[in-house]
Amino acid sequence: SNQTLGFPARLSRRKALSLVKELDAFPKVSDSYVETSTSGGTVSLIAFSTMALLSVLEFFVYQDTWMKYEYEVDKDFSSKLRINVDITVAMRCQHVGADILDLAETMITSGGLQYEPVVFELTPKQREWQSTLHRIQNRLREEHALQEVLYKSLLKGAPTALPPREAVFMQSPDACRIHGDIYVNKVAGNLHITVGKPIHHPQGHAHIAAFVSHESYNFSHRIDRLCFGEEIPGIINPLDGTEKITYDNNQMYQYFITVVPTKLKTYKITADTHQFSVTERERVINHTAGSHGVSGIFFKYDTSSLMVTVSEQHMPLWQFLVRLCGIIGGIYSTTGECRAFLHLHVF
Repeated sequence: SNQTLGFPARLSRRKALSLVKELDAFPKVSDSYVETSTSGGTVSLIAFSTMALLSVLEFFVYQDTWMKYEYEVDKDFSSKLRINVDITVAMRCQHVGADILDLAETMITSGGLQYEPVVFELTPKQREWQSTLHRIQNRLREEHALQEVLYKSLLKGAPTALPPREAVFMQSPDACRIHGDIYVNKVAGNLHITVGKPIHHPQGHAHIAAFVSHESYNFSHRIDRLCFGEEIPGIINPLDGTEKITYDNNQMYQYFITVVPTKLKTYKITADTHQFSVTERERVINHTAGSHGVSGIFFKYDTSSLMVTVSEQHMPLWQFLVRLCGIIGGIYSTTGECRAFLHLHVF
């Protein structure tokens, strides 16, 4: 009875195998009909070499990443904006003061800022750093793609701050380094550095400059760092390394800044920072010539209503495999046509 039951089962398996053979879309050619030739071997060698080269190049493309930019309305209007300042002014610390007055007439004192007496002239090592930073800044203005390289590579912790000054005993401090963090409201404001220490009174805002001689005014300055939001090593901001030298006591420097909130998401770091664009203007205060104002350094900033999300993207594995199959299949089909063409012309 076992043989009787097994016979129909074997018969059904044969029918299944026969059906599978009929569905075979790849007909086989007998070896007796296949001929090899020198031209065919040459084409095959070129095809395999091309496949290998393009596959390796495609693998490098698969390993690479790119930055994706997305824009949306910034709905966060209640949080504070952090301003990171590191500016050196060519005046003694007792003669200058820094503070912020925003659009809501809120005065933010310079309590978060430190005044450090320093020498204005840079050491050779610091001057070399500043020259390198200027070259990078010039390239950043020409090639926006360089910023993506900074996002992906320099975020590993490469320092961008001014190298520390070696001890100088022969020269006394002739400048003031103003550095620190200030937290302000997310509205337009004016960070200004001018003569005299700031005071706040019910009638407004003023700087006491009565005891500072006009001949000592010198607003030559160097911006070692000015950024908004979370400070990230490796990010180079538009004003980093800026140096302005003046020989006039009544010089006014103005920087008009538009701040754009930016969320940065890479495989190395996730941070809330800010990008900004800046327009510079400078002029000499001369009331008799109609050029009114107050000599000093003024950073007038405003925040954008848009927020940018910059995220690092990577090619999915399935897309890499599809592209790889396309390369291999396309070259194989093309070389097959070339081999048939050469065979017809030779014979």
